[in-house]
Amino acid sequence: MKNRTILWIFLAFVVGFALPVCSCVGTGFLTVGALSRMAGDPTAATLGTGDAVAVLYLSGTISSDVTAYTTEGITPERVSDLLERAADPTIKAVVVRVNSPGGSVVASDEIYHRLLEFDKPVVIWMSEMAASGGYYISCGGDYVFAHPDTLTGSIGVISQFINAEELMKKIGVDAVVITSGPRKDIGSPFREMTEEEQALWREIIDEVYDNFVEVVAQARDLPVEEVRELADGSIYTGRQALELGLVDQVGTLDDAVAKAAELGGIEGKPRVIELKPTPTFSELMLGFQSRSVVPTLEEILNWAGVPALEFRFLAP
Repeated sequence: MKNRTILWIFLAFVVGFALPVCSCVGTGFLTVGALSRMAGDPTAATLGTGDAVAVLYLSGTISSDVTAYTTEGITPERVSDLLERAADPTIKAVVVRVNSPGGSVVASDEIYHRLLEFDKPVVIWMSEMAASGGYYISCGGDYVFAHPDTLTGSIGVISQFINAEELMKKIGVDAVVITSGPRKDIGSPFREMTEEEQALWREIIDEVYDNFVEVVAQARDLPVEEVRELADGSIYTGRQALELGLVDQVGTLDDAVAKAAELGGIEGKPRVIELKPTPTFSELMLGFQSRSVVPTLEEILNWAGVPALEFRFLAP
């Protein structure tokens, strides 16, 4: 009788707890496996018949890497992955749908070169916004469309530094910084930047800005000085950008697809394939981790204490 009672308790445990847990774990691994295969599976670009135009979706801030599970955000790695999937021989041209306020200077330049070097016609279509770094990467296209109400332009470079010196005094926190030289802690949030330090950083900003202007002038076949007059950080609508020579045409995504088909030598209506970033295995696993959306004090201080150059439009 005692043994039978133990057996019933064991069976109740299996049915009531172990099976649901195993089911959840199994489902999780199946999901991970499926999404992992989707991330690297090019078969989506081979469905159907006939020549095609691929539409690549680039949305979010531009950065060198993504540290959380999300399909938002534009990185060189994600762009390379999409371009590899667009290498399918039935795809004759691509439309890159850009919706970005910009971001990292280095990542923007990497993406610009990858689009520029792609061996098929590349048509850019600017969605809600293609500003600053978003415009920079758009210069890698062979032909640039903008929606009439797109926000674009914002050609320039920005760096932001937090000065928390007075706040630190108020809360009674004193920072001790030991450096190997007087310029080692330029941009430190624990003190105000000197005029000399600001001048040094200005030289860096100007150098990167000059490169941005050169890229735009070359892409748009405009005189450098004319681009400089436009490149004061001003934001433009798609209509204004057309008048200024910053885009080739205003229109819809369908218009951009039709132009890509023309450049790719496709006769008649093309087959359209949408290619969107898919989370990698590691990004998916990060998504399962519980994490507060509020940054920690350590993260805030790390961000504030690291000088950065950005092609970014700061929306109000």
